[in-house]
Amino acid sequence: MEELLDPGLGQVRVFLLHDDNKPRKLKHNLGHPRLLTFGGAHSNLIRAVAEAGARHGIETIGVIRGEEHLPLNPTLARAAACGMTLTYLDRASYRLKHTEEVRARLRARWGDVVILPEGGSNAAAVRGCAELPGEIEEDYDVICCPVGTGGTLAGISAGLPEGRRALGFAVLKGAGFLEGEVARLQREAYGRTWPNWTINLDYHFGGYARSTPALERFAAEHGVERIYVAKMLYGVLDLARRGAFAPGTRVVAVVTGQPSTPVDV
Repeated sequence: MEELLDPGLGQVRVFLLHDDNKPRKLKHNLGHPRLLTFGGAHSNLIRAVAEAGARHGIETIGVIRGEEHLPLNPTLARAAACGMTLTYLDRASYRLKHTEEVRARLRARWGDVVILPEGGSNAAAVRGCAELPGEIEEDYDVICCPVGTGGTLAGISAGLPEGRRALGFAVLKGAGFLEGEVARLQREAYGRTWPNWTINLDYHFGGYARSTPALERFAAEHGVERIYVAKMLYGVLDLARRGAFAPGTRVVAVVTGQPSTPVDV
């Protein structure tokens, strides 16, 4: 981990932990010969599932939001090169992808298939993300992470040692529902919930994929992607400067993306 040095932090110490959560989410989802998942045209999950399928000999199907556009962009071209079958759903149907009607249509077309939800957050993903805290050797008090669908936060919380806590930063506007999602994912994975986590809803910067000039400058200055990581890190530093963390608190901020990577679920 690297320490983020900022004079405004005072006695709060912030450490950056670079960790790609997609392999963690997929680790326990790869036991079936055919895997289907959803995403936008620049989805990191689509690419990660395709690469995992090629590596483990699993047939993969990517259901892409919207219409097909040729030539394929680099993300979808990479997925296709890995052997993923790409299919498309119009935006109205895509919004209903979680319904049994749409899932039944997909199973009728693709047969016996495991359906991984958009964002990759399910019980198996939670179990994979729960392994992260146990890999941190340095002492810490709080782990922070971006929250899109809730799986990473649900897992980190479940894997925390006694006395630590997790703080998630929602990247969506009006994301109060995510508290219920995190609890639901923990119950599905473990049959219980943990009280050691909270979600901050104040640093969405207008909503998913929305930004401001201040956030753009911050992302460029710190070399992080803006849709998830910059919002989380901006929130961590702002809260620290405002005294939200007690003096001496050691914060681990999980950096889940790269600055040059398009992020789209």
